[in-house]
Amino acid sequence: MRRVLTALAAFSIAASVLPVAAEAQSQRQRQRGGQQQQASGDDAAPARAPRIAPLRRRVNAGPCPYVKVLYDAARYVELEGGRAAVANVGYTGEIEGVSSDCEYRESDPIRVDMNVLFNLGRGAQAAGDQRTYRYWIAVTERNTAILSKEYFDLPVNFQGQRTASVTEERTIVIPRAEATTSGSNFEILVGFDVTPEMAEFNRSGSRFRVNAGATPAAPAPATAPNP
Repeated sequence: MRRVLTALAAFSIAASVLPVAAEAQSQRQRQRGGQQQQASGDDAAPARAPRIAPLRRRVNAGPCPYVKVLYDAARYVELEGGRAAVANVGYTGEIEGVSSDCEYRESDPIRVDMNVLFNLGRGAQAAGDQRTYRYWIAVTERNTAILSKEYFDLPVNFQGQRTASVTEERTIVIPRAEATTSGSNFEILVGFDVTPEMAEFNRSGSRFRVNAGATPAAPAPATAPNP
């Protein structure tokens, strides 16, 4: 009997709330309609879409860890014979952007969800359409020691094109010593697995686009001036 009474009471409350909710929803729809009409009449250009979509923000017990791309390993450039020339470029890559969000409460570990955007290319010395790149994600105590470092393979099929873009989704879990340990105590770094020569090339500031090595268009033949 108590269940029936509880159900009836709930039904009565829902019946009294629904008209109010419906009216509130109707008002919100009218407001949105007016805002859309006003926006359609504006001459302002639409906002530029973000390069990489941000992850949904969540409410946590503290701030998230810092997530950065290590400059020395942000680009991957293969150079035949070690000579920096367009004709010597093999496969290339660049970490174009990283978006991240985290979640932790009470004494839970910190869960960090990441999206990493890679732009890849193949130059004149690239052997084929397929290449497996390798990159890493490291967790450090901020500005101090490395706590962990994990490597990942990134297989890419260019499908006859000179460039390709790939977004990788990764989740990193960071244990906390105690509930008061904040995410701001940690830093997450991302980079390609590069050789010392590649790292030095990156530090020097030299650059090749991801489509470096593509055969340039032949210049138009010169015409003799009219006598």
